[in-house]
Amino acid sequence: MSAFLKDLAMAPAITHEKLDQLPGPDRTRNYIRGLLVEHGALPRRDELAVRYDQWATGALERVSSDEHRDVVRRYIRWHLQRRMNQLETVPQGTFLRSKQTTTVAIEFLNWLHDHGTTLAELRQEHLDAWLADGPSTRRFVDRFVPWAIKCRLVDPDLTIAPHRRGTSPKLSKPEQDAAVERVVHTDELTGRDRAAAVLVLVFGQHIEDVIKLTWDDVTVTDDLVTVRLGETEFALPSPLDQPLRQLAATPGNDLTASHPNSNWVFRGYRPGSHIQGSSLRSRLKSVFSTRAARLGTLHELTKLGPVPIIADALGYHPSTIERHAIGSASVYSQYVAAKRELA
Repeated sequence: MSAFLKDLAMAPAITHEKLDQLPGPDRTRNYIRGLLVEHGALPRRDELAVRYDQWATGALERVSSDEHRDVVRRYIRWHLQRRMNQLETVPQGTFLRSKQTTTVAIEFLNWLHDHGTTLAELRQEHLDAWLADGPSTRRFVDRFVPWAIKCRLVDPDLTIAPHRRGTSPKLSKPEQDAAVERVVHTDELTGRDRAAAVLVLVFGQHIEDVIKLTWDDVTVTDDLVTVRLGETEFALPSPLDQPLRQLAATPGNDLTASHPNSNWVFRGYRPGSHIQGSSLRSRLKSVFSTRAARLGTLHELTKLGPVPIIADALGYHPSTIERHAIGSASVYSQYVAAKRELA
């Protein structure tokens, strides 16, 4: 850290580009950059978009042939980065998916090259063989192939069997209740993590949505704690409200230079940022799997009311909640199916 700061002090001007050029660990660079941005010494920029651009430049060097490298370059620029440019800020999930998609596309094209085949010569038997002879992550080529079809780079009749929905494990009702008991009545988790856990276990929220909550979404009074999720404000009964009350009283990282004016409910260690979803998932894993908990909660909630109401209240698309309703064999989903048969 001291060596990095010394190099920075000797720079004639402090810019994002100068920070990118200074030697030192990325963790130090990103932390210093965040501090400078939070205190107005540097303008804000979309760090994940920049990081993907820098990563993609290096990733192109891994493509075996010039012809395929040009294809990957076009895919990155006109598909992945174009989508990023349409966003106000690039979320962590989009950043990671874009890296994964690019990596799988490169591995697939290198495999074709090793087997003496170009993308233009790709046939269904090549695609099937590649999918069958490797890890499950190869299935993410289903993000690249449709783009290649749209750009008329491959046979338009190529197909990839869709992933079967409804096969992921989910917490049963007794397991959910046991997890809530551990979250609320033990000190296994910090106050911040307990508050996040309640939102996943009780309201079936995505971690990515939980970490983006601000204090504009949460109201804490002596009598009541409410949280706005989707289009609805939910009141948290005692003792489910206690973690958020504790967090409101001591939000964490509030006495450091990292968060001079932060409005995030779940403040991270990086200046001006909320906590990272991957970090939160890892900490909650000691009590429950966030994905299994969320799916289990949605499975149970669809037994309690109509799909449109649950979707609006929790901020989900109706088709997502409808799939859970059908999977739970709830009375309401059976009613919807019957109505469709009569229509």
